[in-house]
Amino acid sequence: MATTLSLFWNLSSASKKERISATVRLVNSLEQFQEQHTPKPEVSPGSEDDEENVGSTDGLDVLNAHDVAYSIRRLIRGLASPRESSRLGFSVALTELLSRLDTVTSAQVISIIVDGSKTQGSMTGQEERDVLFARLFGLATIIHSGLLVRQTPLSTSPSSATNSSSLESYKELVNHLLVLAEKKSWLRECTWWTIGQAIDAVIKSSVSWKEEALASTLEVVYEREKNIWTPETVAITLKLQPAMPKHDWKKTLAPTFKDSAILASSNFSSLGHILKETPGDDEWQQSNTGTWKAQLHYVWNIIFDGFLPESEPERRRNALFQEFFRVVVDETLFGASSSPERKFWGFLVFKKALRRVDGTDLPMLFTKNFMRSWINHLSHKDRHLHKISLDVVKDIQDFVQQNPQLGYTLILQLTGIHGSQQFDKLTKTKTVESILSRMDGDGIMQYIQSLLEQMDESDNGVVAEEAKKIWIADQFTALVRNGAIPKREDWIQLILNWFAVQGLYLVKRKSAKGLLVALRVTPSSVLSENFRRICRGKLLGCLADLTPSTASQKGDMPKEGTVDDEFWISKVFTAVNHLDKDSKHVTSLSEPSQEEQLLLQQAHKTIDHLRQVDGKMREAAKGVELLLSASLLHRRCANLDDDEPDAGILETCIAAAATMFSTDNKSKNRRKSHTISQPDSDSPKSIDMLVDVLIGFLEKSTSYLRAMANKSFSCIASAATETTIDLIVAQLERRNPADLVADEEDETESATSEEEEDDDDDAEGSDEDNESDLDDNEAALELRMKIEDALKANGAEAAIGDTDEESEEELVDDEQMMAIDEHLAEVFRSRSGDSKQSKNVNAQREATHFKNRVLDLVDIFTRRMPQSPHNLRLVLPLIELATKSGNDERQLSDKARGILNNRLAKLKDPLQEVDQDYAKTILDELHIRARKAHSSDALATLSHCSLFICRVLTNVGCEKSVLQLYRESLADFMTRKASSLNITFFKDFITRYPALGWRLRDDVLDTSPKAINVYRKCQAFQLLNTILTLSTSAGDSQDVLSFILKLQTSVLHFIDSACDDQVSLSAAQIKDLFKLVMLSVRQASKVDNSNQNVWDSEAWRTLHGRLVASKRFGSSTAILKLCSQVESALQAKHSKQHNSIASKRKAEEVEGEGVPSDAKRKKKKSVPTSQS
Repeated sequence: MATTLSLFWNLSSASKKERISATVRLVNSLEQFQEQHTPKPEVSPGSEDDEENVGSTDGLDVLNAHDVAYSIRRLIRGLASPRESSRLGFSVALTELLSRLDTVTSAQVISIIVDGSKTQGSMTGQEERDVLFARLFGLATIIHSGLLVRQTPLSTSPSSATNSSSLESYKELVNHLLVLAEKKSWLRECTWWTIGQAIDAVIKSSVSWKEEALASTLEVVYEREKNIWTPETVAITLKLQPAMPKHDWKKTLAPTFKDSAILASSNFSSLGHILKETPGDDEWQQSNTGTWKAQLHYVWNIIFDGFLPESEPERRRNALFQEFFRVVVDETLFGASSSPERKFWGFLVFKKALRRVDGTDLPMLFTKNFMRSWINHLSHKDRHLHKISLDVVKDIQDFVQQNPQLGYTLILQLTGIHGSQQFDKLTKTKTVESILSRMDGDGIMQYIQSLLEQMDESDNGVVAEEAKKIWIADQFTALVRNGAIPKREDWIQLILNWFAVQGLYLVKRKSAKGLLVALRVTPSSVLSENFRRICRGKLLGCLADLTPSTASQKGDMPKEGTVDDEFWISKVFTAVNHLDKDSKHVTSLSEPSQEEQLLLQQAHKTIDHLRQVDGKMREAAKGVELLLSASLLHRRCANLDDDEPDAGILETCIAAAATMFSTDNKSKNRRKSHTISQPDSDSPKSIDMLVDVLIGFLEKSTSYLRAMANKSFSCIASAATETTIDLIVAQLERRNPADLVADEEDETESATSEEEEDDDDDAEGSDEDNESDLDDNEAALELRMKIEDALKANGAEAAIGDTDEESEEELVDDEQMMAIDEHLAEVFRSRSGDSKQSKNVNAQREATHFKNRVLDLVDIFTRRMPQSPHNLRLVLPLIELATKSGNDERQLSDKARGILNNRLAKLKDPLQEVDQDYAKTILDELHIRARKAHSSDALATLSHCSLFICRVLTNVGCEKSVLQLYRESLADFMTRKASSLNITFFKDFITRYPALGWRLRDDVLDTSPKAINVYRKCQAFQLLNTILTLSTSAGDSQDVLSFILKLQTSVLHFIDSACDDQVSLSAAQIKDLFKLVMLSVRQASKVDNSNQNVWDSEAWRTLHGRLVASKRFGSSTAILKLCSQVESALQAKHSKQHNSIASKRKAEEVEGEGVPSDAKRKKKKSVPTSQS
C-alpha cells in the first residue's frame, strides 16, 4: 500500500499533465500487483475466512489484489471530492483501471457507485451536488471503459460462466441515469448525453443481448417521456432509428411527428418547436428542460451528423438540410416572435453549419430572417446580440481566409436580395471589404462581372435605378482604393475602362468585340448626366490612387502605378484613343473646336515622340508624357463638367517638351540622340516651364492633379536646375494675408467683367447667382437689424413694414443725428472688419495647404536626387518654415522640419559640384539664426542643418571656414547672456567631427575665463571633457601634453578661486572638474612617451589641503576622495617615470662594462627556470 498511496494525491492536481502522469503510474503499479495476486477460493458463508472479510460485501477481494480492490473503492469515493480537479483525475484513473482489469463485473462497479453516492437529508446543497456528480461520473466510467458491453468472462473466476457484462446491468445503469436526470434540471442534459453514450456502446458492440437492450431502452425512454418531447428524446430517437429499422417508428412518433423518419421534411415544423425549447407554448413540451444556457444542446451535433456527416461525404443530404435550416433555424429560432436567447442559439447553429456545408450550398445559410437579425444586431453596439454577431463576422472572415475562392459567393449573399448593397455602411463594419481583401484575383474578377451584369437589370423606378448604378461605381472605386486587396492588371484595367466609357462616351450600337463587350455596355443603358459626372470623378480619383508619388529606391522606376513599364493613365489614354476612332459604336460627349482639335493632335504627336526617347532621358520623357496625358484627360473631363480648363497648360507642355527633347533626324540608321537643348538666356528654361505647370496643378488641390504633379516631378527631378529649385522655393515664401485677399479680389473683378460682357454665361450661371443672392439677403438682413438697434438706442424708430399714414412724424434734433451717425459708422466698420478678417483667415488657410503640397515636391527632390548640389538651396527656405511658422501652421513646420532632419541631415552620399561660397553663406546664416533661436526644437534643427553644411564644406576642403564660424558662435555662447545657443550645439559638432573638435580646444579653454557666469564656464569644461574623450587621437603627442598642462593650470586656478569663495561652485561641479582631471591624466599617460612631467603634484597636494580646510567643501567626502585619487594617479605616474629613468641609467652602465643588456636580462630570467 505504501507504493500507491502517494499517487492518489496528484490525481486532484489542477495540472492536466500531473494528473495524467499520476494515472499512468497508479494503473501500472496496480497491474503489477494484480499479476502477482493469487485468487482466493470461494468462501462459504459463516466460515472463519468470511468473518475476516466483514465489511467487504462487494466481492472485489475475491479475484483482485488487496491494493487493486482498495484503489477501486477509493477512486469511486474520490469522485465526490470537491477538491480542485479530483473528479476529473479520479474518473480518468478509474476508467483506465476498469479497461485493463478482467476481474470485475459491471454489476459490481454499479453497486459500489450507487452505494457510495446516496443522498441524505442532512446534506448541504454543495454536498448533494458533489454526490450526484459522483454518481454520474462513476456510471460514465463504466461506459467509457468498455466494461458495460465486455463479453469476456472473468479470467480467474471459479465459475467460467460469469461474464463481465449483462443485460441486467445495462438496464440497471440506464434506470439509474433516468432517475438521476429527474433529480435536478441542470443534470438533465448531461445525463441524457451519457445515456446516448451507453446506446452508442451497445450499437457498436456485438453482445448477444443487443436487440433486447435497445428495445428495453426504447420502452423505458418513451414510457417515461410519453407525449413529452424534449431535445433529449429527439437525440435518443436519432440514435435508435438507424439501429432499429424494423421497429414501428410511425406509431412511436405519432401524434407529434407525421413521418416515421424524424428528420423528414414534414416533421421540421414540430422539430423546430421542440428544439426552440419554449415551455408552455406547446402541449408536447413542458418546463422540465431547465433554464436557458449560452451553449447549444448536444442534439444539434447529432442532427448535423445526420444531414452532413463529415466522415461519409456520400451520405450528405444537402437539399434536405436546406429545408431544415429554413424551417427550424430561420423561421423558428430567427422568427419575428423569437427571444434574443433563441436568436443567440440561431447564430451558434449558423457558425456550426458554416464549417460543414460545401461551397455550392453556402447560399442556403444566408436566409431572410437570419440576415435581418444579423444586420440589426451588428448596426448598434447596445444591441443584445452585438457581440455574437461580431463573432459571426470573424468566422466568415476566417472561412474566406481558408477558402478564398468562396469569397465571391459570400459577397453575393451579403449584398444580395436578403442582404443590403450598403451592408458595411448599415452594420458599421468592414465585412465586405475584409472579404474582398482575402479573395484571390479570380474571385475579384467574378465579383466585377456580377456587378456589370447588374447594370442591365431594371429596377422599379428611376431613382432606384440611379442609386444602384451609383452603388456599382462605389464598389469599383472601393476595389481600387483598398490597399489590402491584391491588385491585378486585368480587373483594374476593366474598371478604368468602364469609368471612361460611362463618363466620356455615348454608346450607339452594340459591339461584338472590343472594349464594349468586356464592359457589357449596351445602347439600352440610359445614364443621367449626374451619373456620368460621378464616373468621370471616380476615374480621376482611381488614377490618383493608382499613381504613387515616388519610387521606393533611388534611381529605379517605381513598380507601383505602372504595368509593363507603362503608367495606368497611359493605359486609359490608349483606350480613350481607341474609342475615339470607333465612331461606329460610340460617340464622344465632348465636341472640341477646330483649334482645339489641332492642339490635341499636336499633343498626341508629342506623346508619340516622347515614347521613342531612350537612354538617360527616358525617365524624364516618361514624366513629361505623364504630364501631357494627365492634362489631356483632365481637360476633357473639365469640359464636360462645365469647368473651363487653363488653355495655356497644353501649349506650355508641348513647347517645353519640344525644347527639352530635341531630335536629330539626320541619322540614316534611325538612331536618335535626345539631348536637353539650351534655350536663350532671356527665355525660361523648359524644365522651369514644366514645373510651373505642376505648381499650377497643386494650386487646384484635387487629388488627381496632386498625384499627377508629384509623379511627374518624381520623373523629371533629375533635370531640375537652380532656377527650378528657386521657382519651387518661391512658393514657400510668407506673404501678407491682405495681399492674398487683394489678389483674389483682382481675379474676381476680372472674372466679373468678363461675365458682364457675355450674356450667355450669365444665363448658364443663374443657379449660382441665386445662391449668392440668398447669401447677400442674409447678410443684408443682419445689417438691417444692427441699424435698427442703433436707431432705437438713440430714440429713433426705423420704418418696418407698413406705416400708418396718419401717424405724426417724429423729428430728430442735431445731437441725436450726430449720435446716430457715429453708431451707424461703427456698424459699417465692424461689418467691413469682419468681412476682411474672414477673408484673411481663409486666404491664409489656403496658402498653408498649398505650401504643404509644395513641400511634397521638395521631399520628392531630396529623395530622388540626394547628391544634387541644388539641395543646398532648400536649406534656408525650409528653416524659415520650420522656425517661423505660426501655431496655425504647425503641420507645415513639422513637415519642413522632418525634411531637414530626416532627408538632408541624413544624406549618406556627398553632394557633387558644390558652390563653396554659397555653402559658406548658408552656414553663416544658420549660425546667426542659431544664436537667436527661440526654442530648443528650432535650435536642434539648425544644429542638424549646420552639421550637414559642415559635411559639404569639409568634403571640399573648407575646414577653416567651418572652424571660424564655430569659434564665433562659441564666443557668443560664452560671453553673451542672451545667446540662444546651448552646449548640445557644440557637442554635436565635436562628436560628428572629432578632428575639427580637437582644433577648437584652445578656443574653448581661452574663452572660458570670459564666460558670463560660472555655469557657462563649467559648460566650457564639459566641452573639453568631450574633446579629450574623442579627439586626442587626432592631435600630436606634444600638442596633447602641452594642452593638458594648460588645462591643469586653468582647473587649479578655478578650484582655488572656489576655495577662496571668489566663485560659487556646487559639489557636483567640483566633481565634474576632478573627473576631467582624471581623464587628462589617463590621456597624458597614453601619449607621454618622453620623461617630461607635465603635472605639478605639489600643487595638487596643496589643493587637497585647502579643500580639507574649506568650510564649504571640507565635509564632502566625495570631493576629498576624488582629489586623493588624482594625487594617487600622479604619484603612480612619478614612480613609473622614476623607475624608467633608473632602468635606463643601469642599462647604460652595463653597456659601458661591455655586457649587452639583453644578455643580462636573459640570464636573470633563466635562473628561476633552472631551479624549478
